Amino acid sequence: MNHLLPFALSLAGFTALAFAVPRQQRDIIGRPLQPTTTYVLRVAGTCALLFALGILVAEKGWSIGLVMFSGHTSIAAGIVLCALIGQARMVR
Repeated sequence: MNHLLPFALSLAGFTALAFAVPRQQRDIIGRPLQPTTTYVLRVAGTCALLFALGILVAEKGWSIGLVMFSGHTSIAAGIVLCALIGQARMVR
């Protein structure tokens, strides 16, 4: 079982969802993105997370796959959160 692909998809999904938030857009880019771009980021982030879930469930079944998905998404969300906090502190 290779954990790299589901983890990379989880990280990409949470990153896309973080960039879909107007506050993060203002803090990182300096202006809000177009509504269609925000919508595409939300859909892409959701699809990446669902694809990661699908890979894990297909390989390990629902019981272990959901537990592994929870672990991957927890670590990915923590990394994205720490990156956002670090970026905000570097700007100040």
